[in-house]
Amino acid sequence: MSEHPIRLGTRGSALALAQARSAAAALGEAEIVEIATSGDRGSGPGDKSRFTREIEEALLSGEIEIAVHSAKDVPSELPDGLRIAGSPPRESPADCYVGSAASAAEIAEGTRIGTSSLRRRAQLLALRRDLQVEELRGNVDTRLRKVGEQVDAAVLASAGLRRLGREDEAAFEFGPQELTPAPGQGTLALEVRDEDRRAATAVEAITDRRAGIELAAERAVVRALEASCHTPLGVLARVEGATLELHGFAGLPDGGEWVRDSISAEAADPEGAGGRLAERMRFAGADELLARAQELAR
Repeated sequence: MSEHPIRLGTRGSALALAQARSAAAALGEAEIVEIATSGDRGSGPGDKSRFTREIEEALLSGEIEIAVHSAKDVPSELPDGLRIAGSPPRESPADCYVGSAASAAEIAEGTRIGTSSLRRRAQLLALRRDLQVEELRGNVDTRLRKVGEQVDAAVLASAGLRRLGREDEAAFEFGPQELTPAPGQGTLALEVRDEDRRAATAVEAITDRRAGIELAAERAVVRALEASCHTPLGVLARVEGATLELHGFAGLPDGGEWVRDSISAEAADPEGAGGRLAERMRFAGADELLARAQELAR
């Protein structure tokens, strides 16, 4: 008797389904299973696990073989028995600007920019104190629709626009020293059960070495700084040959205080590089800033 197609679990949003379809196409024969999460229902505790918990429960119970996540939504600690087996090639990790400007310097004074991200808020205000950063929630289509109605502009992940075929909406991408992206942004994390060799082998066959190294380094910084979704932390790793360039940002939501740092390291040891960057940032006061940001979010 032949084995059933590998089942991929995903959230049911347009972006999540587009991501799952790209993974399914790479894998070959695969079935997509939509799973509603606490985050989709607007319930559950306000941490990253609200977007992954129910999918991981389905994975542990055997309802699916592979969980497809936006890597930036995956908590630094995984449930026992699960692991990230790999990632397909990474999309652009950058944040992009949707509005009337060709660069950060050209954004008009006092522009109302929409975002629900504390990380983006902190960096926008650190970059330009004259900007007005306003709360903007909803899926990608909803946020784009509100540009011009509720706000003058918005900041979104370039990867999301590209995966939905709406990259033409972006006016420009921010550089990593302007807006350091969320750890894992633009990357898919494919999660499997520890003992499921068939699923792990399938994931490994479509895994991109560069994406895996970058994700490992970025997640190492998150773990070392004990960051959460309530802490404005940006981390970007980029592999060039045997070298890993790693950028980090930590700050307060009002943009009044922040720490930035960058290191070059050997790509062969991404976790070690992440630990070193976190230690440098901690020495400069990043952990204190993140703790204060966590308190402000309560």
